[in-house]
Amino acid sequence: MSDFDSPWKEALEQFFPAFPQFFFPQVHAAIDWSREYEALDKELQQIVREAAVGRRYVDKLFKVWLKDGAEAWVLIHVEIQSQRDDEFAERMYGYHSRLYERYRRPVVSLAVLGDEHPAWRPNHFGYSLGGCTLGFEFPVAKLLDYGADLAALEANPSPFAPFVVAHLKTMETRQDMAARKGWKMRLLKGLFERGFTGDEIRQLLRLIDWVMDLPEEMEEQVQEEMTRFGEEKNMPYVTSFERLGFKRGKAEGKAEGKAEGEAKGKADALLHVLERRFARGVPTDLEAFIRATTDLKRLDRWLDQSIEAGSLDEFQRLAQR
Repeated sequence: MSDFDSPWKEALEQFFPAFPQFFFPQVHAAIDWSREYEALDKELQQIVREAAVGRRYVDKLFKVWLKDGAEAWVLIHVEIQSQRDDEFAERMYGYHSRLYERYRRPVVSLAVLGDEHPAWRPNHFGYSLGGCTLGFEFPVAKLLDYGADLAALEANPSPFAPFVVAHLKTMETRQDMAARKGWKMRLLKGLFERGFTGDEIRQLLRLIDWVMDLPEEMEEQVQEEMTRFGEEKNMPYVTSFERLGFKRGKAEGKAEGKAEGEAKGKADALLHVLERRFARGVPTDLEAFIRATTDLKRLDRWLDQSIEAGSLDEFQRLAQR
C-alpha cells in the first residue's frame, strides 16, 4: 500500500517556498522570502495533542514574514484519504482557533485534498444560532484538478508538479502495476530535463520513488534502468533498495528486541548501494568496518555519503573521518 503521508510531509519540509507558489500564489506573493522562515513543529504538536482529533494527518506549521513587515504563521494541512470526512472543516477550524488562542499570531490555514472524490471540497466551517454567527473560510487545493492538464504539469518548473503527478498516478494505477512502473520511469527521467539543481533532483527522485511503490521485481527493474540513466547524466540514482533494506532492518530489530537488527539492515542496505553504484565488490576490510558499526546515526550519514561520493575510495575517506 502506497505511503502518501510521509512523502508529503518531507516534500513540505524540503520545498516549502515552492508549495504556496504552486498551490496558493496569492499567499506566496504576500510573503517576504528574503527573510528566513521557520518550522514550528513544537508549537503545532502541542496544539495537536490538545485537539485530540484521533487519526493524524499531514500538518506543518511555519513562521514567515509578510512584505508589510508583520509576522504570520502558515498552517498547512494535507488531507490524504479515500473517503470524505465530514469533520474535516471543523478540524481545520479547531487547529486555527487553538493556534490563535494560544500564541496570538495571525494564522493562514491552507488545505490540500488528495482524495479521489471530485465533488468533495470542504472550505468553510460555521454556524448561526440566536443572532450569533461564526464563519471560517480557508483556501483549498484539489489535486484532482491538476490532473486535467498533465502536459502543463510535466512542463511546470515547480518541484511540486512532478510530485503531484506521482500522487495522482499512484492512485490511478492501484490495480495496474505495469502502468505505474511506466509512469514512474517517465517521471524519474523527466526530472533531468526540468532544470532542477542536483540536490533537488536527488530529493525528488527519492520522494517519487517513495510514493510510487512497486512489487520488488519491478523495483529492481526500475533501479537498474535508472542506474544506467543516472550514470549517463552523471547523477547517481537513490535506489529503492536502501528503503527496503532499512525496513527489513527495522523488522529484524523489532523481532530481536534490540538495535542490532536495525543496524544490520542498514549495513546491508549501505553495502548494496555501494556495490550498485560503483559496480565492484566492497573490499573485505571496508565491509567488516561497516558491519561492525552499531551507531544508527553514523550508518545514516554513511548512506548519504555513499550517494554523494564520486568513487568508492572517496566514500572510504569520508566514512573514516
